Amino acid sequence: MGRYVVRRLLQMIPVFVGATLLIFLMVNVMGDPIAGLCGERACDPATAAQLKKEFGLDKPVWQQYLTYMGNVFTGDFGTAFNGQPVTELMSTAFPVTIRLTIVAIVLEIVIGITLGVVTGLRRGRPVDTGVLLATLVVISVPTFVTGLLLQLLLGVEWGWIKPSVSSEATFGELIVPGLVLASVSLAYVTRLTRTSIAENKRSDYVRTAVAKGLPRRRVVTRHLLRNSLIPVVTFIGTDIGALMGGAIVTERIFNIHGVGYQLYQGILRQNTQTVVGFVTVLVLVFLVANLLVDLLYAVLDPRIRYA
Repeated sequence: MGRYVVRRLLQMIPVFVGATLLIFLMVNVMGDPIAGLCGERACDPATAAQLKKEFGLDKPVWQQYLTYMGNVFTGDFGTAFNGQPVTELMSTAFPVTIRLTIVAIVLEIVIGITLGVVTGLRRGRPVDTGVLLATLVVISVPTFVTGLLLQLLLGVEWGWIKPSVSSEATFGELIVPGLVLASVSLAYVTRLTRTSIAENKRSDYVRTAVAKGLPRRRVVTRHLLRNSLIPVVTFIGTDIGALMGGAIVTERIFNIHGVGYQLYQGILRQNTQTVVGFVTVLVLVFLVANLLVDLLYAVLDPRIRYA
């Protein structure tokens, strides 16, 4: 196991370098950040030259990237165009988005897996058909439509929640935004769990457990569910980074000042340091989540061994 972890960590290095390089190049060619910094009026040549020199934009792109990566390994993600260090923006944005992601993941696991197990054990029955139709509707409806609808009904019409999340962004306030963020993924988890349960309940090891006279609950939890969760865990693990990076729409709807909000502001103002810094951390989150998922396979299925 230890050798496998070390090998995976070494494999993450070129992936991290390649991903950050691609992001850096894409952000630097998407527009003129100096023009965005000056606002509606164009900067005069002297001011533009001074700003480029101040932010290191007068150097070749490859040199900018090497300088940026060198600073990253020292914990310096650069300075936003408003003069605020990017790490300060991260210190306020990431805790909020992490709480939002935790709520979304918990809802995915609790609701998605529960519905998947129920429908998988009752495949072809009315409850199975109803859940399949409901998940299909959720997948078909865009997230911004779901978010605006829940905000209108629960926040404006019925007054059950606040239409906008406060600056504290407590877990209680993030339940509905988390449900909106996790809605599509929750539907996929439900369908994936249902399919895996329906396939594995006809396996030989399940029939053997039933033939031994084991209680139904133990057969489902210890044998059927444990082996059926492997593809579900894979999806949820890869979904962590996607939820954190894809929270732009949800955070805009509920006025949550998290990672999505900062990315939106950075793209809108062509603030390359902010965008690249936040996406760099998201790449690390995605890589670590995938490593943890691979290690979790051996916990779910003892037959899996890493050399």
